[in-house]
Amino acid sequence: MSETEPTLPDDLLDRFAAIVGAPHALRESSDIVPYVAEQRGLYPGLSPLVLRPGSVEEVSRIMRLATSTRTAIVPQGGNTGLVGGGVPDRSGREIVLSLSRLNRIREIDPVSNTITAEAGVVLDALHRAADGVGRLFPLSLASQGSCQIGGNLSSNAGGTGVLAYGNARELCLGVEVVLPTGEVLDDLRKLKKDNTGYDLKNLFVGAEGTLGVITAAVLKLFPKPKGREVAVAALQSAQAALDLFNRALDHAGSGLTAFELIASRPLEFALAHIPQTVRPLAGSSPWYVLLEISSGRSAEDARQQAEDVLGAALTDGLIGDAVMAGSLAQADAFWRLRESLSEAQRPEGASIKHDISVPVARIPDFIARAEKAVAAVCPDARVVCFGHMGDGNLHYNVSQPAGGDPKAFLAFYRTMNKAVHDIVRDLDGSISAEHGIGRLKRDELAATAPPVALDLMRRVKAAFDPAGIMNPGKVI
Repeated sequence: MSETEPTLPDDLLDRFAAIVGAPHALRESSDIVPYVAEQRGLYPGLSPLVLRPGSVEEVSRIMRLATSTRTAIVPQGGNTGLVGGGVPDRSGREIVLSLSRLNRIREIDPVSNTITAEAGVVLDALHRAADGVGRLFPLSLASQGSCQIGGNLSSNAGGTGVLAYGNARELCLGVEVVLPTGEVLDDLRKLKKDNTGYDLKNLFVGAEGTLGVITAAVLKLFPKPKGREVAVAALQSAQAALDLFNRALDHAGSGLTAFELIASRPLEFALAHIPQTVRPLAGSSPWYVLLEISSGRSAEDARQQAEDVLGAALTDGLIGDAVMAGSLAQADAFWRLRESLSEAQRPEGASIKHDISVPVARIPDFIARAEKAVAAVCPDARVVCFGHMGDGNLHYNVSQPAGGDPKAFLAFYRTMNKAVHDIVRDLDGSISAEHGIGRLKRDELAATAPPVALDLMRRVKAAFDPAGIMNPGKVI
């Protein structure tokens, strides 16, 4: 049987297709390709069918049929994931369930500071809806032009706003979920306080579609800051960046809304490969920090706080240079530079990724130890380190040696991962800070998580999905 032939019976595929209607049941391989290829190209998949339901009732009918026929379902949002969690395997027996047509904003309540959005709402659209009523939805990601809120919740996405506002789980008040049986859990509540039993929503947020299909959510909104200052500072060490972070946090408190650490190499990659990027400071430095201070009082207050923090750091020699954005356009340019760092690695060849977190105080220790570990595995490999220093999450990526062979370098993937992750665990950190587990880290989770924790996760999975049809082979 060729890989293009469906391995599920045609009559079964017809039954699934009838639920959503022929225009929304994709069966041609050319139509299916975008749904079975993931961002990094590590897990190319196959599927005989992509279903694009337009209502919760259709999702429910799909899941009832899937359970009764034991047909595997792979829920998918914008397909921007980085761990192979939203694509099918190569068996040809898994159906992709795209939530992209469930894209309505059901309600905006600026008094309660909530927005109720369906799973297929693109993150940028959610930002615009909140902005339209003078509110802020603070989840911010490089992929926000295409990622969808259902996928953001399923992977418990983080991004640049976690320091002040928390990750996706902390931004979610309630969910609507279709269970594998087709039952619909309606938990779309706006309550910030609710102690009536188990917090069921948090079983589904971060579960990567292995327990049920999130179809809608109630999300927190916040008052828009009246002032926002963005600045870039140059430093000699990660320890200096940590010291600057503590100073900024002491001075601005919750007004410190972002603190991003950037090594010189990813910055140079961006300047070399991303059009219209501009070096933020003259000369070069081993490390940079992009910080943002927001004020609920005024633009003048935000600027004064930023000036106080950076002025004192310059006087004390903690930073070598700094620049504050002179306009909204320049502030946006600083952020575009930061968000382009992942994309800028691609022209440099193969890359081994690590999405880790450690206690904030241990970041300099991790960086020093990990650099030695990388060199021991591949001496000419190039460390590309950047991330959300304020919440301890670093994207510790390693690019192939300049001019080297990509395939030869990727042969180090497991060895490199182990070397870096061993340090993370020694520092009481996490091997997956915001990208999830998916297929990429499933085996490592199984090998290193506490046995009791794994047993509990498997019990939860079995209780919610006894037929084993929900995104099989992911997470556990």
